[in-house]
Amino acid sequence: MQIVRFTSPLTGADAVGIDDGEQVVELSGITTVGELLRLPSAELRERCAAADGPGHPSGAVRRLAPVDGLMEVWAAGVTYRRSREARVIESERAADVYELVYDAERPELFFKSVAWKVTGDGGRISVRADSEIDVPEPELGLVLNAHGEIVGYTVVDDVSSRTIEGVNPLYLPQAKIYLGACAVGPAIRPAWEVADPYALDIALTITRAGETVWDGKASTSGLHRRLDELAGYLFRADVFPDGAILATGTSLVPDLPFTLRDGDTVTITIAEVGTLTTTVVMGLEAMRS
Repeated sequence: MQIVRFTSPLTGADAVGIDDGEQVVELSGITTVGELLRLPSAELRERCAAADGPGHPSGAVRRLAPVDGLMEVWAAGVTYRRSREARVIESERAADVYELVYDAERPELFFKSVAWKVTGDGGRISVRADSEIDVPEPELGLVLNAHGEIVGYTVVDDVSSRTIEGVNPLYLPQAKIYLGACAVGPAIRPAWEVADPYALDIALTITRAGETVWDGKASTSGLHRRLDELAGYLFRADVFPDGAILATGTSLVPDLPFTLRDGDTVTITIAEVGTLTTTVVMGLEAMRS
């Protein structure tokens, strides 16, 4: 089962439904993912099980990023050993910052995107024109309801400028937050259908002109933090009335000097969760066109 946000073939409006692999059944009375995430976990599960709206063949609907309304996307950093190593290598002046945060009690959490800027499956991501080294960061995304409960999982690409962040950690917002820097999708896999979120294989493939230029595999088994711990810190002093997506960090970072190029295709697959595919464009104007 997947919870999907899509364009209804009947009305042309955005809708939310349950996809069983053969058909998508709309959730009557629920028009946004944010509305669904206002419900407590038990009620949300019951609501999904009772989907009774119009049905559509799964292949006949256009999926949208499962982020809308007042939802926000946040991310955790330096949660895998590989991520810590990559940040230390790229940092010019403050490598010890990343060493310290890896073992600190408090995790690194940062804002990533508002809902309307998020790219969905089949969409475009962008790399900054003022950066030389830019990479995708495939991450397991926690889908959190308004009550801070983990109700689902999704795939997140935390697109990042290694050049900008490497100069100074205080430049992290510019390295991480810009139009085209966040992709989420293709849907939400309910948490109650994933037996062990700490045993999910993650695969990243980057193709250029039809050829694979980088690929790698990892597993959430290497995660240095507990998922409920990360969610707890996010909700410790903030509110999310329509829920939130929290990316949990990456363990797949291409070695320097690899960088994304205009026209590349990025494919991220997380076992039991889904596959997110996007195309790279260069710069703000290309992303806006």
